[in-house]
Amino acid sequence: MSLSRRLLFASAVWEVARPRTALTAGHLLIRLSNPAVAFDLRSAADWLVCHNAARQALTDVLGAGTWSVLFAHQWHPIGAAIGEPEAESSTPTFHLFGRWDGETVSPGEQLRLPAQRRAPLAPEVLTTYDAGLRTALGRSALNHSAEVPEGSTLPEVVLMPPRVKAGPHHTVLAPEPGGSGITPGGLLAVAAALQGLTSRRGVSGLSCVALDAAGGGLEIHALGRTAGEPVNPMERLLDLPEVSQALL
Repeated sequence: MSLSRRLLFASAVWEVARPRTALTAGHLLIRLSNPAVAFDLRSAADWLVCHNAARQALTDVLGAGTWSVLFAHQWHPIGAAIGEPEAESSTPTFHLFGRWDGETVSPGEQLRLPAQRRAPLAPEVLTTYDAGLRTALGRSALNHSAEVPEGSTLPEVVLMPPRVKAGPHHTVLAPEPGGSGITPGGLLAVAAALQGLTSRRGVSGLSCVALDAAGGGLEIHALGRTAGEPVNPMERLLDLPEVSQALL
């Protein structure tokens, strides 16, 4: 059973909503309102408004203290979709998961199951949280302005081999290493780096998991995907310590 998508907050370019299949009470979408809008500095700044407001709202309402973001680039989960949320549309969409001490089911527990065996939360359970999330999102967004920086120079994105590979096309990206947080320019630099990763031979798209790194900052695990792959690398990714700690 799945819900119709429930809008919680709309900004200038992006919106925060419940997915049709909410896997936990802390599962939200950040979704592009108009697919025709280009991903530029203005759009990136607006995405950060929604992301930061959503994180704060999950803290205010659920007590969330850790977060992860799952998204696909030029890839749509197919079949059992182990390790990733089902695709709801072709519109650019990011799945934000907040974690808190009192949760009854974790994102990783759900994502380890084939899509058809996952148990979405009942509408009445989500209703107990959504009014509070809607109010908290609006309040939090006021404290996160969409400041668009000047200039065209993008910051550095470091590409590293993972400590343990989940698949042959597994890369870890560290945007703006040493910085206090991701910026609109940093998001554009990440987008350019991800596009470059799709040009590798044997890669048609990417499955990505973004985590708050242990030492601060952000790490993005990008896995090259193809419809003919013999093994789903997302199954292996869930077993890596840094990912399992965030999702399980």
